[in-house]
Amino acid sequence: MADTAARRVAFRKLHESGCFVMPNPWDAGSAVYLRAMGFKALATTSAGFGFTKALPDSPLAMTREMVLRHLAKIVSAAGDVPVNADYQSGYADDPAGVAESVRQCIDTGVAGLSIEDATGRDDIPLYELTEALERLTAARKAIDESKTGVLLTARAECFLVGHEDPVRESIRRLEAYAEAGADVLFAPDVRRPEDIKAIIAAVRPRPVNLLVSADMGLTVAEIEKLGVRRISVGSALARAAWTGFIRAAKPLAERGSFAGLNDLTTFDELNTLFGG
Repeated sequence: MADTAARRVAFRKLHESGCFVMPNPWDAGSAVYLRAMGFKALATTSAGFGFTKALPDSPLAMTREMVLRHLAKIVSAAGDVPVNADYQSGYADDPAGVAESVRQCIDTGVAGLSIEDATGRDDIPLYELTEALERLTAARKAIDESKTGVLLTARAECFLVGHEDPVRESIRRLEAYAEAGADVLFAPDVRRPEDIKAIIAAVRPRPVNLLVSADMGLTVAEIEKLGVRRISVGSALARAAWTGFIRAAKPLAERGSFAGLNDLTTFDELNTLFGG
């Protein structure tokens, strides 16, 4: 059985220098495959998981218990590779509830977890900064009390919710989250190199995670030169799998054609990977 403490130490060391890619499996099988490819860390995707349950990517659509069971399965499938949890907004509104959620998340064996400041509501998409900080501080305290070394990532969701000035507001929030004790800072969907560099400069020396959910025209090496420490791909790999499925199923449904079943990964490759 993999050593939970060793995974957490390894995950923390990855954030000390350089840049690493942390892809996002959506189920146990995809976690096993990514582990076999040699990635040094993995992260869950709330969207990818939600889609497997025919649910949207919303903290209001998935219960904490559902997510905790999913996290435990991904951690088990990942073996000795550390896993970071996409823990949405902590599956609670109040700081005490967030702290309890974090304690339960730690118990799944994750090496890190992220808490975002999105409410999941259309009328008030972001928690007010004061409230967001109270929630993050509660998460920080729960981790510290656990003495596990789990890394805390703070997410500013300004770009994703369509804030009118996402760069400035992300920086304002991420600076405050760094002061509150976040180990890693993350503004999902920032894309322009100048904006990425501005965010990194604002929170230095804290490491920054970059979400790359489509081809940005930059390689990992070029992203590293911007100062990014960690790259995740969110729901992109899950959507790639859905894309393949849809492209194969549509001709069958619409034209009675099996053309979409050509050039597939072989049965033997997958069966062998999973111990067959």
